[in-house]
Amino acid sequence: MSNTENKIPYKIYLSENEIPKQWYNLRADMKNKPAPLLNPGTGKPLTAEEMSGIFCEELVAQELDDTTPYIDIPQEIQDFYKMYRPAPLVRAYCLEKALGTPAKIYYKFEGNNTSGSHKLNSAIAQAYYAKKQGLKGVTTETGAGQWGTALSMACAYLGLDLKVYMVKVSYEQKPFRREVMRTYGADVTPSPSTTTEVGRKILAEHPGTTGSLGCAISEAVEVATTNEGYRYVLGSVLNQVLLHQSVIGLETKAALDKYGVKPDMIIGCAGGGSNLGGLIAPFMGEKLRGENDYRIVAVEPASCPSFTRGKFAYDFCDTGMICPLAKMYTLGSGFIPSANHAGGLRFHGMSSTLSQLYDDGLMEAVAVEQTEVFEAAEKFARIEGILPAPESSHAIKVAMDEALKCKETGEEKTIVFGLTGTGYFDMVAYEKFNDGKMTDYIPTDEELEESFKHLPKVPGQE
Repeated sequence: MSNTENKIPYKIYLSENEIPKQWYNLRADMKNKPAPLLNPGTGKPLTAEEMSGIFCEELVAQELDDTTPYIDIPQEIQDFYKMYRPAPLVRAYCLEKALGTPAKIYYKFEGNNTSGSHKLNSAIAQAYYAKKQGLKGVTTETGAGQWGTALSMACAYLGLDLKVYMVKVSYEQKPFRREVMRTYGADVTPSPSTTTEVGRKILAEHPGTTGSLGCAISEAVEVATTNEGYRYVLGSVLNQVLLHQSVIGLETKAALDKYGVKPDMIIGCAGGGSNLGGLIAPFMGEKLRGENDYRIVAVEPASCPSFTRGKFAYDFCDTGMICPLAKMYTLGSGFIPSANHAGGLRFHGMSSTLSQLYDDGLMEAVAVEQTEVFEAAEKFARIEGILPAPESSHAIKVAMDEALKCKETGEEKTIVFGLTGTGYFDMVAYEKFNDGKMTDYIPTDEELEESFKHLPKVPGQE
């Protein structure tokens, strides 16, 4: 069917005035709220005062707010968003034709900014609140580098100092992402490093380790809490991050509503939960309120399968065990995944909000192997003309699989997935795939059980 006959353009753009002016707080509509963060010393819920020693005060308020459905976006952040938002919702006509599927496929493309990903949506918000509080700077971790890149842009814009601990395997695989961060003024250190006490401890226990997001978080938190005028900011997992990223889903839904399109299925890659949580937010809200129903699918790497093979339990968010405890689907804070090429998905746990929704049966999860992911990525690049990030390609893989199922059954389902960013700084990964040197490593049950043995002892938790 031609584009004219469909009457839906290849790219659906909202106007500048239609960019959301409020973030949507999904937790306000959840009957079962996410379990609170716990103080690892007392085992009791963290207070705002305790959290303010790590996070910015306004972000603490957002982190703890389970009842306010909509939170105003400050005008300064709205103005920054206008530099790269609204992001397009693309009808994948070429992909539909190539697959020979009756399914209608849409993807929300978040790569239209220098950081190359959706991470800028929360980076500017967190940097803004740090600046508003009068801080000198912030610290953070980054996996594949998208978050570090986005935060370096936001901090440069607002004149804040930034110290980034980058997962060592990504630091080595993605030198150009590192250099973008440095170009924007960030200090970038491979993690685990010898610059922190916790980094030295991890290196002593795991010599030659390629690192993990859990390791990098530990180092960033240590630096933030031992340097006056600094606070720690995080690019995923936390409630506040999912809140900021709701602009993705709000724009997606508004664009679909313009043409009277109701998706049957919404698919997103899942590492810590920032992209997935943001994409599904308004759709899950309708589902929770009983207004509409959608099939929502989280896609994670088989090498780091938090949802599909993890335990729903309280655990440390970091390898060094200095952060608060979060109840989430986790593989254990000591679990260090294989050095796969989707660095942004190499976190041992999952957002508490998404974990609760998954445990309540409101969404599904599937784990896929990275060679299959890159096969889908290259096919997508050749058909749709966008080189996708490895993280995004997990969603692409499952979206294509679902579209092919529709080909077999003849069902005309509408599929929406999140294309979180571009893969132009991930060419080492594509090189490994093209040279036939990419491997799939899936943790054994024995490895996971060993990791589960070290989950913290929390009252009521086995």
